[in-house]
Amino acid sequence: MQPFIVNLKGLSRGESRFEWEAGAEFFESFGNEDILDAQVKAEATVVNKGARIEVSCSLEGSVTVPCDRCLDDLVLEFSTGFEETYIPEGTELDLGQDVYDFVIISLPIVRVHPDGECNEDTIKYLSK
Repeated sequence: MQPFIVNLKGLSRGESRFEWEAGAEFFESFGNEDILDAQVKAEATVVNKGARIEVSCSLEGSVTVPCDRCLDDLVLEFSTGFEETYIPEGTELDLGQDVYDFVIISLPIVRVHPDGECNEDTIKYLSK
């Protein structure tokens, strides 16, 4: 099953809760090769108001990326979320793009290990 999909067919009016998990394959599906590994947990509250769907989603977890300085694996923790109102056009509401976007923008632009934690062999070459 594709993560972050809300099946609107049979979704009762009012509030429903959903939980999903995704890994690196989720980011690969968007063509993102920078994410080497990932653990994403999402909890969404979906309010069906008939003609519109209101979603409040919290996201947390970690992604592994190459360090910009030494290229070793760097694990970055994140915690973010979003609130959106959707006007559905079919029987499914795909939150995947929003989840992807909000995780990516929550990551720092410069992705480096804290001082002293980069690969020492690589740092030797950079220091010359």
